[in-house]
Amino acid sequence: MRWNSVLFATTSLVASTLAQSSLYCDNGSGGTGICFETYFDPVYNARYGWAFPPSGNEFIGQFTVPIAGKWAGVALGQGMNGNLLITAWPNGNTIVKSARQATAYAQPTQYVGPTITTLATTINSTHWKWTYRCQNCTSWNINGQAGTLDPTQYCVFGWAYGSASVTTPSDPFSNMAQHDDARLYGFNCPEGVTTAAQYQAWLSGGTTTTTKTSSTSTSSTKTSSTSTSSTKTSSTSTTTTKTTTTTTTTVPTVSATPYDYIVVGAGNTGLVVADRLSEKGKNVLLIERGGPSTYLTGGRDTPPWATGTSLTRFDTPGLFEAMFSSSNPYWWCNDITVFAGCLTGGGAAINGLLYWYPPDVDFDPNYGWPSSWAHPNDAYAALKSRLPSTQTPSTDGKLYLTQVYDVVSKLLAPQGFNPIDINANPNAKDRIYGHPAFPTKGGKRTGPMDTYFQTAKARSNLKFWQYTYVTGLVRNGAQVTGVRTNYTAYGGNGIVPLTTKGRVILSAGAFGTARILFQSGIGPSDMINIVKNNAQYGPNLPPSSQYIDLPVGKYVSDNPSINLVFTHPSVDSYDNWAPIWANPRPADAAQYKANQSGVFAGTSPRLVFWRALAGPDGKTRYLQGTARPGAASVSTVYPYNASQIFTITVYLSTGITSRGRIGIDNTMYGTVLTNPWFQDSNDKAAMFTGINDLLSTMGSVPGLTMITPDNTTTITDYVNNYTPAGMNSNHWMGSTRIGTSSSTSVVDENCKVWGTNNLFVVDAGIVPAQPMGNPHAMLMVVGETAVPKILALAGGA
Repeated sequence: MRWNSVLFATTSLVASTLAQSSLYCDNGSGGTGICFETYFDPVYNARYGWAFPPSGNEFIGQFTVPIAGKWAGVALGQGMNGNLLITAWPNGNTIVKSARQATAYAQPTQYVGPTITTLATTINSTHWKWTYRCQNCTSWNINGQAGTLDPTQYCVFGWAYGSASVTTPSDPFSNMAQHDDARLYGFNCPEGVTTAAQYQAWLSGGTTTTTKTSSTSTSSTKTSSTSTSSTKTSSTSTTTTKTTTTTTTTVPTVSATPYDYIVVGAGNTGLVVADRLSEKGKNVLLIERGGPSTYLTGGRDTPPWATGTSLTRFDTPGLFEAMFSSSNPYWWCNDITVFAGCLTGGGAAINGLLYWYPPDVDFDPNYGWPSSWAHPNDAYAALKSRLPSTQTPSTDGKLYLTQVYDVVSKLLAPQGFNPIDINANPNAKDRIYGHPAFPTKGGKRTGPMDTYFQTAKARSNLKFWQYTYVTGLVRNGAQVTGVRTNYTAYGGNGIVPLTTKGRVILSAGAFGTARILFQSGIGPSDMINIVKNNAQYGPNLPPSSQYIDLPVGKYVSDNPSINLVFTHPSVDSYDNWAPIWANPRPADAAQYKANQSGVFAGTSPRLVFWRALAGPDGKTRYLQGTARPGAASVSTVYPYNASQIFTITVYLSTGITSRGRIGIDNTMYGTVLTNPWFQDSNDKAAMFTGINDLLSTMGSVPGLTMITPDNTTTITDYVNNYTPAGMNSNHWMGSTRIGTSSSTSVVDENCKVWGTNNLFVVDAGIVPAQPMGNPHAMLMVVGETAVPKILALAGGA
């Protein structure tokens, strides 16, 4: 079993953050009458609750889990390691429970000290519900690490859910299969504190049941340097408990405050939008479903070699490759079938940091942009002022691991490629190459998290909620009146209202925004019908007469990408970046830790190139190539030196004509319905031309050998048999594309959703065609351009 490894600190965000928890009273038939502060997970439909006395070392807890959940657990702190864990599962008509501990991401073991008493149990055909009292549970010491749960403070807890049965259901300390999922969530613990009288009332009254509990402890005494004697003691006690039958009709709520602007999604564009709106004095609420990322946003997930520093996973560029090899990748959205970042900064917090100032063609009307978007020079200048790029991310001004650059430049030169400073010449994209550009400062990832977000959150007119899930919009026809969240204590129903002239801006990404629109009755009928048939979200749809038929999820694009793997005797594959999180090269780790210089100050790419390709249809498509040490996978029948491998990834970008479709399934997961890659054979033909031309000069580079594909596979077969999932570049665009007609677009030139008065989309979804390069900077320009257009529209706050 694995739980979340992150150790988040929230103190810097407490003042402006509301938890993703809400008050829930367990009333009705079979209810306990206890009011819990709860977290509801919308993916697995599981609820975890706490009720705290005003003082003491205990609490009352509750699990409510679908019957498909064979076990569940909670961590009473910010991660699995070093925090008290409570696990439970049904066994016949009873619940088996245990207190556990972990010092590594492995099977948790028994923790001695807490007394867990079952207060009530419900097990039926749909779910199991367990209400329990946990005494001596608000402080612990695990392997010398002290921990506490302070219900007077904002909390961050963890949950784990497993659909595979434990090994021995009757054994409280049975082994468990790895969970299906595990996450952290913000929790408004003070809302769960009740009076001493009420807490005692919940513990007493009702019918009496008897539950047998047992505890086992082991003590060890070291008698010599070579021998250890152990004494095992056990005790069994009978605890009489009572289930409450009291009820309450008063549900405490948080008063709902209306906002001028509600921005959904604190990603690449959402942070820009929130900053610029709050800068203009607007009353803004920014909602993010995930948690912090970089140190300045509250993240504290540091690698073992950087303990005690501010060099978190997200601050350190060189840890990028470790994003894909972690055993506990909590930063990815868990309800989208492709990679997407669900944390502050979104994709900007977890991407490869390639940062290209957009060329004019990125906003060219010939590629679907309204003419008013052409040449967004003011937005471009604003971005460069806030977040300039650098080709030398290391604080000492040096370049590191340059061997790949040297080799690939020799491959490109005979083909007429020229070296340039790419961001100094953004419109030059034919037969050029250069060093990667990064949005780093002081050797660390910055992005919108450490720039736009920092100025935004310093303003009193911006409120930021993290760990809060937006499930839909509340609207009356064309007028949106608020957003619906899972923070149900807010206003008593989780609805965040708008002021009379308020507006909602969706910046939840190509998949996240599309899903919110579907769940609000906006989009194709087949997607809305899926929502309609969902027991949880269907009742929140507006009347069918208010559905808005727009091509949400259609016309999506993504760069088709193909990896070519080579060896060269001069190349250092850098151990394929595999040990960089836990066991990096000591000298490099020490150098970066000391002054943020060296290899770790940049991500893995070492050279980037572009060229224009004429397709069989007469249209121009652009090929981008990125070269880096190491390889994601190698397929060859020949022996090779793994320490000398490097990869060139070739992408098609501006000019591709293939489109696909995304949507949701009946669990509300975002999913790809039609793959967007090579739907048009002209795109594939251009890719063949680009790859074959690239390889045509291999003979001019002594010692260069291509091993994937090797000489037993033709390029034609290699590309034709390439797995679609491997072709995914995660640069999804167009799901809510901008345009001039509601039949072929979702938003108009001002980013307003067709058929609505005050609903806008500003994220990658509105981009009608693939930009020239990695879209990080281009999407921030989208945010900078959109805000003045929205503010200029009449009728808004």
